[in-house]
This record gives sequence, structure tokens and C-alpha cells, in this order.
Amino acid sequence: MLNKSLYWKIALAFVLVAFFTAALVAVFIRATSADRLTQLVLDQQRENLQTILANYYQANGSWEGLLKNWQEIAPESLQGGMGMGTGEMGQGNGLHMGMERRSLYGLADAEGHVIVPVGEYDAIGHVLTRREVSAGTAIMVDGERVGVLLTTRSLPVYNAAETLFLQRTNRALILAMFGALLVALLIGLVLARNLTRPLQALTVAARKIAGGQLDQQVEVTSDDEIGELSTAFNQMSREVARVNQQRRQMTADIAHDLRTPLTVISGYVESMRDGVLQPTTQRLDLIYTEIGRLQHLVTDLRMLSQADAGELALAPVAIDPAAALDHTAEVFQHHVGQKGVALRVEVESGLPTVRVDEARFMQVMDNLISNALRYTPEGGVITLGARQQKNGIEFSVSDTGSGIEPAALPLIFDRFQRGDQSRHADGNESGLGLAIVKALVEAHDGKVTAESVVGRGATIRLWFPNQI
Repeated sequence: MLNKSLYWKIALAFVLVAFFTAALVAVFIRATSADRLTQLVLDQQRENLQTILANYYQANGSWEGLLKNWQEIAPESLQGGMGMGTGEMGQGNGLHMGMERRSLYGLADAEGHVIVPVGEYDAIGHVLTRREVSAGTAIMVDGERVGVLLTTRSLPVYNAAETLFLQRTNRALILAMFGALLVALLIGLVLARNLTRPLQALTVAARKIAGGQLDQQVEVTSDDEIGELSTAFNQMSREVARVNQQRRQMTADIAHDLRTPLTVISGYVESMRDGVLQPTTQRLDLIYTEIGRLQHLVTDLRMLSQADAGELALAPVAIDPAAALDHTAEVFQHHVGQKGVALRVEVESGLPTVRVDEARFMQVMDNLISNALRYTPEGGVITLGARQQKNGIEFSVSDTGSGIEPAALPLIFDRFQRGDQSRHADGNESGLGLAIVKALVEAHDGKVTAESVVGRGATIRLWFPNQI
């Protein structure tokens, strides 16, 4: 219904625009065509009549007898029309049989007295005003104005040729208007089809997404706003499908990470209850360790849920980047040294302070160093760095470990994403370490990125603004 409604609305809009445009043009032309025709008829005869009258005055020395002989001297003033000159007139009174009489021109002398009346100048002897004299056409003889040619403002009656011209003009306007409507309708239908087709595809794809088929793509057929809408829809669909897949994978990973310690705990408790095993200190410590793993996983999940909801509490304070990294290195030096890995600090001098939650910052560094240590072989190096960047400070944790595969690099901050898919959680690892790093950094309005070269190590960069 949307497609059909929009389809006909667009087509109708084109037709209405064409109709009103053509109608306005037709009304304007129809309203002005009579005046333009009158002007055309008058202009055709004025120059010739002006010459005839100048010759008459030069031959007679005055306008005496002009009114009596006006029909023979100026036949155009009685009959002339479109394309008709004096040669087309009959004899005697200058009128062709069957042609209507009409007065187009009159004459006044040099002082403005009307000699031959015409139109509104209908009284012989009427004195023209200066403005009326200026509006007329001067009759010049030897450089001196001897008279003023007066022109009627409208034709008393149109002759057959002029009437036919007006009829043909009106007919052409009507045909042009209907032609414009037909062309507008065709263009409107074609354009409406081109506009509504991608919208219909988007509607079908959206309904499929609502039905659970999340990964839907529509064809992008243009670079205009509808093309941008289609591109945005495709991106949204891919992201929705990816997030849904990630959610399913996360649910499976949580179930897996919960099942292992629960199985261990359940097995030992059941065996002790049945008297198969004795509750020794060693066995109770093992159960306690598995309980710790469960608590650690639940704590991580709760922190991520708070970060997603924007409810993660922060207590930012101004810290010195160099002092913060020196303290971090001191805390982890012994643990790193036990693994046979060196821990270094490289900080630019003169760095300004940066406001972060100190406890959360140490949690971020703990996750990053632990993750780097997990992939760095004995004899390798982990480097903590800090440098000035635009509007903030960039911290980095680099290692000389195995690196990250290019295909996995964009996904390392996803929840339960592990660089080595064959390796399951060991110790207190939940698979949420880098996801927590990303959530904590972004909670400070910061950004986190990763770089890696396979076989040469990886670098995680954290950017914090100077103020939050």
C-alpha cells in the first residue's frame, strides 16, 4: 500500500505541476495576445503612413483638405491588417468588399489640434496635452514637426485573418497544455517507479528482519538520498546480524566457562557426600579456586553490563602519566620476571597530567599486561609507553609475542574473543579482559586501538582526553 500510494502521489504531483504551469502560461499568453496583435497591426502600417503624410504636407504646404481625402490618402487607417498593404485595397473609397471598416490612425497638427479623429481623440479641433503630443508619432518635414500621428489603443474589430490567428493561437495553447500533461504523466510514472522500487525492497527486507532473518541486503541503485538510505540499511543489517551472532557466541562461551568450574565443584562435593573422597584441605582449596573463577567471571560480566548501561561509577583524579606507569611496572615487575620476560617503561618527558579513575586505570593495565604476558615467550619484552597526542595522552602496552592474525585483529575487543580459538580459559581468564579494557577506556571518553605484526608482537594503544 505504501508503494502504490507513493507511486500515484508522485505521478499526480508531476501532473498537477505541469497543469498549473501550462495553465498559467496559457492564461498569460491569452490575456496578452490581443494587445500584441493590435500592436503588430499598428506597427505594420505606421512607418508607411508616416511617409505618406509627410509627402502630403510637403506637396500641399498644409493639412487642408486632408480629412476629406483621408480615405484615399491613408486607406490603412480604415482597413489595413496583418500582411495587407495599400496595394491590396479596392478602388474609390479604398475599401475591399466584404472587409469591415475600422479606424486605426488619426492626425493632429503641430500645435496639437486634432484634424482626423480616432479612438479617444474623437473630436475635431480637440487640443492635445503635451504628454499626448509626446506620446504620438511626429510627422517631420525638412527637420520640422508639422503634425502628430495618433494611434488607437485597441482595434475596434479584428478582420478575418486576425481572428483566425487568435483562434489558432488558442488552439495551440490547448494542445500544448494537454501535451505537457501527457509528458508530465509519463515522466511522473517512470520517476515514481524508480523511487518506489528501492523503497519496496527496503520494506520487504525490514519485514524479514522483523521475522528473524537478520542478515538482509538490498541493491543500491543510485547515489542519491535513497541510495544512502539503502547503504545505511545494509550496514545496519550486517551490524545487527554480527551483534546477534556475537550474542549467541557469548552465551555459548558463558555456558562453557560456567560449566567447567561447576562440574569440578559438583564432582568433588558429590564424591565427598557419598563418602568416596575425604574432604581434605587440598580438595577444599581446589573447590575454592573454582568458586573464585566463577566469582571473577560474574564480576566481569556485571562490570560490562554497568558499562553498557552507562552506570559504571568513576572517580577521576589528575595523575602524572610517568608516575602511573612507573607504579604499574613496580607492581607487575616480580610477576613478569617470574615468566622470564622483561618489563620496560618509555615515557616522553614533560607530559601533562591526565584525569582518570586510578583504580580503573590499574585494572586496565592489569588486563593488558596479563594478556601480553600470556603471548610473550621467555626472553621477550613488554613495554609500557606514554606520549602526548592531540588533546590527550596516549598510553601503550607493547609486547614481542606471537602477534595477532589480521583477520582476528578487529575482533579482539569483542567479548569472549580469544586470539587462539583452541585455547580455553585457564586460571582466572574469562575471555573478557580486552572487552573490559575497551569498556573502561570508553567510559573515560577515551579510545582504544590495536596494532600487530604476526611473529613480532602486538601493541594496544589507549587515548585519554586531558579533561573528562
